[in-house]
Amino acid sequence: MYIAMNRFKVAPGSEDAFEHLWTTRDTHLKEVPGFVEFHLLKGPRKDDHVLYSSHTIWRDYASFEAWTRSDAFRAAHRSAGNENRVLYLGHPEFEGFEVIQTVK
Repeated sequence: MYIAMNRFKVAPGSEDAFEHLWTTRDTHLKEVPGFVEFHLLKGPRKDDHVLYSSHTIWRDYASFEAWTRSDAFRAAHRSAGNENRVLYLGHPEFEGFEVIQTVK
């Protein structure tokens, strides 16, 4: 398995707009081979931001890579332009992880 995460530092007062943007968009993920599941995570509040993370689980790294080159990826990110940048501070920070152990 492979986990792909993007961290967002959301400006205080923009949490509802950020969550609405994410929860109402069409991710196009269900049509992508190797997709397992997606989570939008809300983390701790700091003085200048609230931390959020998009957390996507893939069958393997190759499935994730194929997603990043797909039409579904382009469609899902089509509206991720500068108009949404006012909701968060800086650029999203990507982190990718190969799963070493899973306990169920």
